[in-house]
Parts: sequence; C-alpha cells; structure tokens
Amino acid sequence: MALCRARLASSTLFRSLLYRPSQFLSTSANESAAFKTAASGDFSSMMDQMFTMDLSSQIGSCMPLAMMRIGTQIHNIEIRPGQGGKLVRAAGTSAKILTEPSRSTRYCEIKLPSGVKKLIDTRCRATVGMVSNPEHGKKKLRKAGQSRWLGRRPVVRGVAMNPVDHPHGGGEGRSKSSGSHGRGSRTPWGKPTKGGYKTGPLKRRK
Repeated sequence: MALCRARLASSTLFRSLLYRPSQFLSTSANESAAFKTAASGDFSSMMDQMFTMDLSSQIGSCMPLAMMRIGTQIHNIEIRPGQGGKLVRAAGTSAKILTEPSRSTRYCEIKLPSGVKKLIDTRCRATVGMVSNPEHGKKKLRKAGQSRWLGRRPVVRGVAMNPVDHPHGGGEGRSKSSGSHGRGSRTPWGKPTKGGYKTGPLKRRK
C-alpha cells in the first residue's frame, strides 16, 4: 500500500513538471528560490502522506489496541500482553471496539461475537479485520462417514448407555438419576456429581 501511494505521488509530481515547466523553470533568482520552496513543499507533503497513513484501517495489520480507533473490527485478540492471540479466532468471526482506546487509559471495552462485552488491556495486540471463510458455519456434512473422514468419532449420550458403561446409563426412561441401581451419578469415590454438591475443599471463613 505504501509503495502504491509513493508511486502515485511521484507520478503526479513528474506530470506537473512535464506539462507545466513554466511554472517551475525560470531565470531569475527569486523565481528559482520560489521553485525550490514549492518543490520542497510538494516533496515534504508527499512524504507526510506516505508516512502518516492510517494503519488502523488496513485489513490484516497487527498492532496494540491503543493504536486503533473506536468501531474497528478486529480478531485474534490477546488477553495478556505478549501472550499471543486467544480470542475471536473462529472462521468468519470478528469483535468490535466500543470505547476509544488510548495509551493513557489502561483498558478498552470490546464486544465479542457472542455479544459479551469484555475489558481488554490496551497493550494487547489484535489483528484488524474479520477472519476469513464466513460460510464455514453453514456447511453441512452429507453423511456420517464424512465426519469420520475428518477424524471425528461418534459421540454417544450417557443416558443411552448401560449402567456398566456410564453413570447416567440404565433406567426405564430418559433419566440421569435412575441408572446404576437407582442411585444418582457418582464419582469413582462415591461422591455425587450433580445437583450442586460441593466436592472441593471448603473455603475458610474469615
């Protein structure tokens, strides 16, 4: 992109020198000084245009969130600075910056594809744009064998198994508590695994 803009600016300057030489070529000292001033001004403006491009609008640019603008679509977002992209990496997904990020503020608000709003450190890096292949979610497999071609084995529900195969198995109906001789689902150590039963160590009260 920078090379294309440089070529465009140089071609414009060359055309102006070619078709309007009287504007730049003169014999007097004052006119030569004016020519140098105009040429230097055109050159400086051309260089400013080249080096002050809006990087946040270039799709595929990776940079910290502090260098982006509000409303930019991003993906492959870091959670901690330097950790690597963790969020919004699925096909056809993108997040949106909701608050103006800057180096003075510590966090900026980002809306994830699920609709959840999350505060991310402005030092974290992200990639501008949307992940490719947005039609990935609409693809349907023709038959079960196509899933096996992709290396995916079948997934069987626990309630469809026998009590010997799964804690949810057995029973006359579709119940997770009727398997294993009418008892509820339990761990190999005999503790219940459902209903909010606390299995971890009790937190000490202050």
